[in-house]
Amino acid sequence: MLGVLFLRRNRSRSVRNSTMTFQVYPRLSDSPYVETITHGRTVASGSTIRPAETHWHMILTKVQNEVRFLVVGPLSKSGVIHYGADAEILWIKFKLGVFMPHLPVRQFLNRETPLPNASGQSFWLKGAAWQFPDSENSDTFINRLVHDEVLVLDRLVSGILQNQIPLASLSPRTVRHRFLRATGLSQSYIFQYERANRAVAYLQQGSSILDVVAEAGYFDQPHLTRSLKQFVGHTPAEIKRLSAPAR
Repeated sequence: MLGVLFLRRNRSRSVRNSTMTFQVYPRLSDSPYVETITHGRTVASGSTIRPAETHWHMILTKVQNEVRFLVVGPLSKSGVIHYGADAEILWIKFKLGVFMPHLPVRQFLNRETPLPNASGQSFWLKGAAWQFPDSENSDTFINRLVHDEVLVLDRLVSGILQNQIPLASLSPRTVRHRFLRATGLSQSYIFQYERANRAVAYLQQGSSILDVVAEAGYFDQPHLTRSLKQFVGHTPAEIKRLSAPAR
């Protein structure tokens, strides 16, 4: 499966990975419900380590004459991903707190679920046929999903994540329930994931491993290593080596 490979940190309009097997073109969306919309293609077949992911996605894949529309849930740990050549892919990455009430996010945790095709150009979702989106009309597609209440946003969850709502005023049980419903994950897990991303950024910027332990708030170096292996799939030393300038 193609999953959410290479999308989390790519910010430029045109990106290729180090083995030149993937081309991706991410862009921001006009929708407050969407993190990024990315169009891409595979140049050759291969495999690589993909990181964990807290966001869920809708992914459209086209391989020759076969079209599939997938709901891809959050990925709780890193893993190896395999992909074939000549596939065209559209990734729609949703913001944390956005979910489909009739399809709980937790149901898709660590899973890629194909939605049934309605015809050669559409798929079934919540009892209706929807035309496959493309890179040009994805925002219109998302707006229709929001208008028909297929997609909703839990503003409590998004407000907590943006430090706009103080936790002290809320019941821990309520917070846990809302996070599990809207993201499929606990708030603690999302915090650990974001801390691992900060640690990766520090390492890529040249900080020493021991400095990153302190800067990112880990107990010790083994704690940092376990976290990065879980969420990124690489040790701190491997991340520093991979981010070093080519000679």
